Amino acid sequence: MTYNEIVALRHELHRNPEISNLEYKTSERITGFINAFAPDEVIKLGNTGRAFVFRGKAPGKTLMFRAELDALPIQETSSVAYSSAITNVSHACGHDGHMAIVAGLASKIAKNRPEKGTVVLLFQPAEEVEQGARDVVENVEFKRIEPDCIFALHNIPGIEKNKILLKAGTFASASKGMTVKLFGKTSHAAEPENGISPANAVAEIIRELHRVVKNKRLFKDVALLTIIHIRMGEVSFGTTPGYAEIMVTLRAFENEDMAILTREGENIIKGIAKTENLTCEISYSEVFPAVVNHMDCLDLVKQSADKNNLKTEFLNDPFKWSEDFAYYTQKYKGCFFGLGAGVDHPQLHNPDFDFPDEIIETGINMFDTICKNFNF
Repeated sequence: MTYNEIVALRHELHRNPEISNLEYKTSERITGFINAFAPDEVIKLGNTGRAFVFRGKAPGKTLMFRAELDALPIQETSSVAYSSAITNVSHACGHDGHMAIVAGLASKIAKNRPEKGTVVLLFQPAEEVEQGARDVVENVEFKRIEPDCIFALHNIPGIEKNKILLKAGTFASASKGMTVKLFGKTSHAAEPENGISPANAVAEIIRELHRVVKNKRLFKDVALLTIIHIRMGEVSFGTTPGYAEIMVTLRAFENEDMAILTREGENIIKGIAKTENLTCEISYSEVFPAVVNHMDCLDLVKQSADKNNLKTEFLNDPFKWSEDFAYYTQKYKGCFFGLGAGVDHPQLHNPDFDFPDEIIETGINMFDTICKNFNF
């Protein structure tokens, strides 16, 4: 397997992106590519998820490497020859590159299988919507190949190419989308006393939620929230609103702080709703726990970077964005690390983003060295 063939796979994946839970052709392309290296077993995980199992000669521990299958609903604006052929869908987060790295690792594993133990290459759907990793972890088939350790990487624009970013403890923040629905009573705008408007409650809730995150004594580390959408009543000057909806993104570096932020937020909302004679409903979506690296796995990544003569940097703070790799690190030892994509590279989720081919080989070598040094 040549480097050019792996790059060609990446370009093919980039040109044919598929959004979360619809990665059927992507899954087929990956399966066709890796089947050439004769895995011992190919396990279906849901409709599109796949795990490729390479077993050693004797029983031992299971080492797993994960890549993401899905693209984003973003219209690409780059001018590369292999730009997305699908309208309003593109690999603007670099999952095509992550897939190419793990697929390229298959050729290394096939040539040099461990004497004992098992290596699993996991291709997971729906990372962008949080659901993918959670569904994989809960899948009955996955329980047959549960890892002793699991690793993944993410390209990081703004960082020197091929530099490895490391973080003990939390690497990426916990986050969740909170939707608040407030139910009152609609009335004529000339007779607001005959209705129950949520307007004052909306203002109070926003003010009090912001007050909570400013109370540093409540939290061990950074906690923040962003009001992303508010809807109230109808576009009618003759009507007093009887319904409102507030959507808020909650974030925290620590899972404990997310639990506190959630509890405090709910108490505020329920208390204000009661005071204003409103009923309320609170629901959550896109729930990401914090990605927490295990020290043993982090040490393996650092050793791999050193053996490959790569620059490393230990981060002082976690990234504020979230990653559903957290669902693995909640249950298994694991490590998530960053791979520099270039100081001037377009940022993630930008329409002109394109994964840099120059860092594919570094990603493969990092994973391969981890495999060679792992105690099966």
